[in-house]
Parts: sequence; structure tokens; C-alpha cells
Amino acid sequence: MEILTMPGHVIRRLNQMSTQVFAARMQKEGIDLTPVQFAALDAIRTSPGLDQASIAACIAYDRATIGGVIERLLQKGYVERIVSDRDRRARVITLSPQGEQAYARILPVVMALQDDILSGLSSSEKDIFMALTAKVLEV
Repeated sequence: MEILTMPGHVIRRLNQMSTQVFAARMQKEGIDLTPVQFAALDAIRTSPGLDQASIAACIAYDRATIGGVIERLLQKGYVERIVSDRDRRARVITLSPQGEQAYARILPVVMALQDDILSGLSSSEKDIFMALTAKVLEV
């Protein structure tokens, strides 16, 4: 099949597999979190005090739908929206104490599932894959 030689198709399939692995592991651990929600939590933890647009930029997610991601994290009690110190009209997002605890519990699970995503590769092949991915993404 020609489609199997097309990077776009293969990348989409890899994304599907990655998402399935993430969802299965989260469900097994009793954690209600999507990959995008985790990415947002990680960005918020790494750079506290970002606004929603900045979080979207950090995780390469569209600004139009990041609001829903943040809203679900607010509902779970993982983040708080507070008035910015720099601009009283702006709201920034920070991890709540519950979010800090959740992140500490979730991070090891997410780190462990990374090997499952690339389970068909050796350690050195995983390093090559990540180096090539970074090159394509220019990071």
C-alpha cells in the first residue's frame, strides 16, 4: 500500500497508538487525564503564571480549544486561575496543591509508558527516533 510510505499517514497512526497507550495506562491507574491535559499540566508546572494563550503555544495546541482543556483541569481541581501580578485584567494559570500532588503521581506513570509507545525499538533506536523527531520539529 502506498499510504504506508507516506510520513503523514504513519505519523497519524503513531499518534493514534500513542494516545491509546496513554489512555489505557491512565485508565489502569485510575487517572482521568488526556495527553493534552498532561501536556498543559507540565507546561503550567514548568512555567507557573502563564496565560491560556501561552500554555497553548508551549504545548503546540490551538488557542481556540485550549480553554476547554484548562476548564477541565479547573474542574478536576488541578489548576487555579488567578489575577496576574503584571496585568490586573489578565488571568494566569497555576497548579493547585491538589494539582501538584496529582502531577507527582502522574509523572512516573507517563514516563513509564513512553517505553510502551516505542516498544518495537531498541534503546539506541529510540534515541535515534527522538533525535530525528526533534530535527523534523526543529526543537
